[in-house]
Amino acid sequence: MGKMKVGIIGTGNISGIYFKNGNRFDSMEIVACADLDAERAKAKGEEHGIRGCSVEELLADPEIGMVINLTIPKAHASVCLQALEAGKHVYVEKPLAVTREEGKQVLERARQKGLRVGSAPDTFLGGGIQTSIKLIEDGWIGTPIGATAFMMSGGHESWHPAPEFYYQQGGGPMFDMGPYYLTAFVALFGPIARVTGSARISFPERTITSQPKAGQKIPVEVPTHVAGVLDFASGPVATLLTSFDIKGGSVLPRIEVYGSAGTLQVPDPNTFGGPVRICRAGSKEWSEIPLAYGYAENARGVGAADMAKAILTGRPHRASGELAYHVLEAMHGFHDASEQGKHYVMESACERPAPMQLGLPEFQLD
Repeated sequence: MGKMKVGIIGTGNISGIYFKNGNRFDSMEIVACADLDAERAKAKGEEHGIRGCSVEELLADPEIGMVINLTIPKAHASVCLQALEAGKHVYVEKPLAVTREEGKQVLERARQKGLRVGSAPDTFLGGGIQTSIKLIEDGWIGTPIGATAFMMSGGHESWHPAPEFYYQQGGGPMFDMGPYYLTAFVALFGPIARVTGSARISFPERTITSQPKAGQKIPVEVPTHVAGVLDFASGPVATLLTSFDIKGGSVLPRIEVYGSAGTLQVPDPNTFGGPVRICRAGSKEWSEIPLAYGYAENARGVGAADMAKAILTGRPHRASGELAYHVLEAMHGFHDASEQGKHYVMESACERPAPMQLGLPEFQLD
């Protein structure tokens, strides 16, 4: 079976890891890259031994079957739609889109054209979360009852070269980091039935302390402290707290899952590896569980490679557009619930992604 030929649109920071990992998988080959900045695309192409070209040229190339869209979030939907119009499958960085309307439009157009949409994050396909899923499925903690997740940070203005976006519409801690936590939750428990939450803007203005914009003020347009509660269709009730307002530090765990027979510590869902820890009922001791799956290092791109393999073999892909839309809807749901003072009932559902296969060589997907 041949490899799916892939073009990357958007050659900013995140593209490096996709170029590095892309051609290591058995299912795809990156053959071209494009960017609004043609010079940057050319330079990236030369660096990786592929063609750097305009977006129009890339989309017109008949040998490219799939596009990886690494543009900025507010361009995600329009570039996905362009790729679909050109007859290409498309895999996009998170979030799927900024608004629910745009997200729906992308999925609808793909359905009409008989094409596939996939979306990051793909960290849930890493060894850490896949091992956690297997432990739950094998009954190590009994029936899952609930979970907690915490993403506690002081914000991006102390280190990011251009942090303004994180405080504008489409930014904030929920839209920046929520996709990792919510995607992990859906991979663990299946779809979300309803959410509620409270959100606030704690500091109406932030001051950049990183270079090159140190001293510049950022007006804050989005909630920076969001406390959410989720009810899953399969039963568990979870708490998710995301914040850019933590000034002193935090020692809270990333994710814990509470079951009828024990507790599972799930690793940081923004990483692929461990540690995975378990504490069984009746014990006070935590045991670290060896990872049962590969992709413990930074394997960004595995979701796109899994999608390419799925297109070639006709099976469903794991990091699907439906999963990404479900996560996007839930993130908006927390903000809506806070504004309206009520639960937000989810309209969308999605399949829980199939667990990865055990025992495969790394970079081989089936």
